[in-house]
Amino acid sequence: MHILVTNDDGIHAPGLLALAQAVRPLGKVSVLAPDRNWSASGHVKTLDRPLRVKEMPLEDGTSAFATDGAPSDCVALAICNFLGEKVDLVVSGINPYANLGHDVTYSGTVTAAMEAAIWGLPAIAFSLDSPKNHLTLADFQAAEQVARQITRAVIQNGLPEGNLLNVNIPFLPMNQIKGYRLTRMGLRVYHDKLDSRVDPRGRPYYWISGDSPTGIPERGSDIGAVADGFVSITPLKLDLTAYSLFPELNQWEWDQEIGHPLLESA
Repeated sequence: MHILVTNDDGIHAPGLLALAQAVRPLGKVSVLAPDRNWSASGHVKTLDRPLRVKEMPLEDGTSAFATDGAPSDCVALAICNFLGEKVDLVVSGINPYANLGHDVTYSGTVTAAMEAAIWGLPAIAFSLDSPKNHLTLADFQAAEQVARQITRAVIQNGLPEGNLLNVNIPFLPMNQIKGYRLTRMGLRVYHDKLDSRVDPRGRPYYWISGDSPTGIPERGSDIGAVADGFVSITPLKLDLTAYSLFPELNQWEWDQEIGHPLLESA
């Protein structure tokens, strides 16, 4: 079992080291991560310039590689044989903050796992729900144990092709985590606002700012599970098709001049 460990916070992030240490007992581990922070980068693939990779040890002295590409690039590089052997499983994280609800579309942590799923590999994204005003380094001890347990389960049982797991872990000691829940994506509430400024040369520039996102803690959702002290495991799939809209959309007149109905899906 060859496991690729990556993240979106960069090669020096403590969560990356915690995840690498968590999965080492489960197989051969290779680490390939960005050389800088790519948080909220979404699903990026670098096609307009070459990618640079250099060997860079982790804090515990074990070998790792850093690239100037995005988290998705890390996965693509590894799968395209940069490491010289086949990758069997991709784990991403451990992100120091939660990736809940619609965060999955922004998160480099999750989209690294999505890149693996595109290539047909099982993948897991791990995030820790640290408070936004937490002033010290996050404690990844419980998250490390959870990551090992869930990764072991995926190795033993497998995942259907095109699927991945998005795992969010409460910011609690292991003995206070209540258990595991399979969840759906919850409703994230964003509080973005535009901060307009002018630079010293009189040119306008803008910050997208605002308060941290919140969410509706509904029962059965990832947001609700983490709020209740449970590890949230949300299975995600790459097929985003809204199948429930086919009957309604099939009744629209898409060509007003000819009036042809939309053909039913195959």
